[in-house]
Amino acid sequence: MRNVPPMVRKKTPRRLSSINKIHRRQTVENLRVNRPVRRLELVLLRIYPRRMIRSDTYVGPVAAACGRDETGLVGIVLWDKQIGQVKVGDVIRIESGWCRQRDGQLVVSTGRNGTLRVLDC
Repeated sequence: MRNVPPMVRKKTPRRLSSINKIHRRQTVENLRVNRPVRRLELVLLRIYPRRMIRSDTYVGPVAAACGRDETGLVGIVLWDKQIGQVKVGDVIRIESGWCRQRDGQLVVSTGRNGTLRVLDC
């Protein structure tokens, strides 16, 4: 390819940049304890009654929920306004959240800096 003009050369695929890695969809089977959740899409199966909590870092309502994708089930923590934002059957996207383990089960949440969105399907 020495004598081939630059416009004719085929571009070789590059490794994904860190920006592209953030936007790839993650699945429940790929979640790891104490690791960030990049972008996870779930169907909301159940929302448990909300309760008030008080800690050093947060005072307000919180609700547990559970959701699933094609690879498995996961627990969800809904904070404050998120509780009223979602309903059973919604497809939600959690971005920049976290994954923890409680009673042997994986639990995801948006935490302080993440976002939760209801997707139009």
